[in-house]
Amino acid sequence: MHVGQRVALLRQLWQSRHALVAIPLVLIMVITLVDIHSPESVHLGPLLVVAPAITTAFAGYWLTGLIGALAVGAQVIIAVLHGGLATTNHISQIIGLAILSVFAVIVCFVRDRRTAELAQVRSVSEAAQRALLRPLPDRIGSLHVASSYLAAEKEACIGGDLYAVAHTGDHTRVIIGDVRGKGLAAIGEAATLLGAFQEAAHHHVSLPGLAEALDRSVCRYLTGFPEANGEAQEHFITALLVEIPDHSPISQVVHCGHPPPLLLRHGHVTSVTSLYPAPPLGMWRLGPKTHAVHTFSFQAGDTLLLYTDGVVEARDRSRAFYPLEERLPLWAKSSPKTLVQHIEKDLLAHADGALADDAAILAIHRAPAPHTGPHVSDLVHGDFHDHRAGA
Repeated sequence: MHVGQRVALLRQLWQSRHALVAIPLVLIMVITLVDIHSPESVHLGPLLVVAPAITTAFAGYWLTGLIGALAVGAQVIIAVLHGGLATTNHISQIIGLAILSVFAVIVCFVRDRRTAELAQVRSVSEAAQRALLRPLPDRIGSLHVASSYLAAEKEACIGGDLYAVAHTGDHTRVIIGDVRGKGLAAIGEAATLLGAFQEAAHHHVSLPGLAEALDRSVCRYLTGFPEANGEAQEHFITALLVEIPDHSPISQVVHCGHPPPLLLRHGHVTSVTSLYPAPPLGMWRLGPKTHAVHTFSFQAGDTLLLYTDGVVEARDRSRAFYPLEERLPLWAKSSPKTLVQHIEKDLLAHADGALADDAAILAIHRAPAPHTGPHVSDLVHGDFHDHRAGA
C-alpha cells in the first residue's frame, strides 16, 4: 500500500470514528430529556451507561472518558431536577455510572496499549521480512518471476519458509526451502541458509557442490547451540535447488527432502520428481556424499512452480488437502504474478482463511525468445533424467 493510500485510509477512518461520536451524544441528550419530562417514579438515568459502553467500540480512552463524564453530568442534572442530590437512589445511580465509566476507560486503555504493541510487532516482522526475503526481480533475462509468502501466525509476516534467486554467469539459480517449525523462532535458520545461498551460489560450479556447501552451513549453524546433542539434531531444512541456463532448455534440480516443483506446459502439469532425492539440509551424517542431479526440459512458454508443503498440506473443513496440481490447469494462460495471486486466493478459500503452516509460492515463466536456429528444446521435450554427481 502506497503512503498516499495509507494517509487517505487513516483520514477516512478518523472521520468515520468521529462521526460515530454523535451516537452516544444523542443518546445522552435523549435519555436526559425524556427522564426530566417523565414522572419522578420513572428512572431512566441508569440507561446513560450505554453511552460510554458503546463508545469503547470505536474510540480511545480519552474520548470514552469524556463521554463517561458527560453521562455522569447528565445523571447529576436529572438528580437535581428530580428530588435533589440528597436522595439515596440518585446518589447510588451517580456512583454506579461513574464506576462503570471508569471501567470503560480502563478497558480502552488496555486495548489501545495492546493494539500499539501488536502494531510494533507487525512493524518489526515487516522489517525482518524485507531484510530476509528481499523482493525478487520481476524479470531475470528471459525469466519472469513472481512470489508470495503467507505466514501461519497472524501477528507475524514471516516464518520458516524461504526463497531466493541468484543470477550467476550464464544461468539462474533458485532456492526454496522450509525450516522445521514455523513463526519467528525459525527465522534464524532461514536467515543462515539464505545468506549461505547468496554467497555460495556464485562460487560453486555444480549444483551438487552448492547443495553440499549449504548442507555444511546449516550443520555448522545448528552445532553452535548448547542443545546441539539433543533438540538441535531434530532441526532441518527441506530445500529445492534449481539451475536454469540462459540459453538452453536443459535445467537441473536437486531435491533435499522438499516437495517437487510442478511444470506447467500447454495446459498440462508435470511433477518434476527426482529418483534419488537427498535428505533435508542439516540432517547431520545422514546426508549423501554427493547429491543427485535431476535434469528436465524447461522450454520457452513453460512455467515452473515451486512451493512449500504449507500449500499442499493445507486442509479444508473436511480435512482434504489442497489439490494444487489439479487447480493449476485452470490458470494455465496466466502470467506468473496472476498465477500466484490465483493460487493464494484459492488456497486461503480452501483453508477457510487459516493456514496451519507457512506457505511460500514461487512461479517462474520462461518467455519465448526470438528464433535464431534449430529448436533444440524439441530434442528434449518431455525427457527427465537423474544423474549422480560426477557420473
